[in-house]
Amino acid sequence: MAPDHAPWKIYRVIAGGHHGGIHAVAFDPSNHWFCTGAADQTVKIWDTSSGSLKLTLTGHAAAVRAVAVSRRRPNHLFSAGDDREIKCWDLERNAVIRSYLAGGGGVCSLAIHPTLDLAVSGGRDSVARVWDVRTRAEVFSLSGHRAAVCSLLARAADPQVITGSNDSTIRLWDLAAGKTVATLTHHKKSVRSMAVHPTERSTAAAAFVTAAADGIKKFKLPKGEILQNLLMRPGTILNSVAVNRRGVLAAAGDDGILRFLDWRSGNCFQQEMVAVHPGSLEGEACICAVCFDETGSRLVTCGADKTIKMWKEH
Repeated sequence: MAPDHAPWKIYRVIAGGHHGGIHAVAFDPSNHWFCTGAADQTVKIWDTSSGSLKLTLTGHAAAVRAVAVSRRRPNHLFSAGDDREIKCWDLERNAVIRSYLAGGGGVCSLAIHPTLDLAVSGGRDSVARVWDVRTRAEVFSLSGHRAAVCSLLARAADPQVITGSNDSTIRLWDLAAGKTVATLTHHKKSVRSMAVHPTERSTAAAAFVTAAADGIKKFKLPKGEILQNLLMRPGTILNSVAVNRRGVLAAAGDDGILRFLDWRSGNCFQQEMVAVHPGSLEGEACICAVCFDETGSRLVTCGADKTIKMWKEH
């Protein structure tokens, strides 16, 4: 029996902050704030409790596609995008303290290692790069994909890096050797997002999910055995997936529908068509990113209509 989950509802809409579609969202480990990156070339920081804008970070020369917050140094925020530059911001100084120049074509995904001073970027040039955060050195160039690396996971346990690509494959990497240990070919469409359960990540039950236009799949860690295949309605293109410690899996995509599923059973217990902001075009219904806060009691969604929507269980 799947556990009963309370319904989720929007309790706050933040509009007028960004002037372009919002591509990425991440919470800080203290849960006091979250950040968004957008097509307007900015990163914005928002107060979790009030939803008010705390800070706007400018400096990117093109759309921001990915944001991530360091758990080892919570005042360090990383952003990356179409200008090929990864920026490390010190939020105590509100300044860029390090920049890393990735390969050709821009950066579309970003992850910070939870226990090591390493950042991982996924590029449109089909390469994932591992960076030493302190020295800015490129430690490894993880090659093997045949298209953009559009989703990433960085883990303390092996495999420490997992990449998902527009070539429809997933690769599990040995970070010490910089080599692929497994290639998963279960998807037939671009793997746009991945998530790991926040409390099961280092246990025998550890698993991760992947989202693509051909549905959601769950794989066992550390070797990547397929556990579940969750089919969506034909034509559903999923852009983002997230899971909270209560076992709620949120998935959203181009159709503007936010889906809530039970992590264990895969049962979809709620679907919400998210209304676009008044004045937006119909084509701006796309939800680009979803992210739970640290407690799992709030969810943030954002997308092409330039707004941020905050959800909670009711």
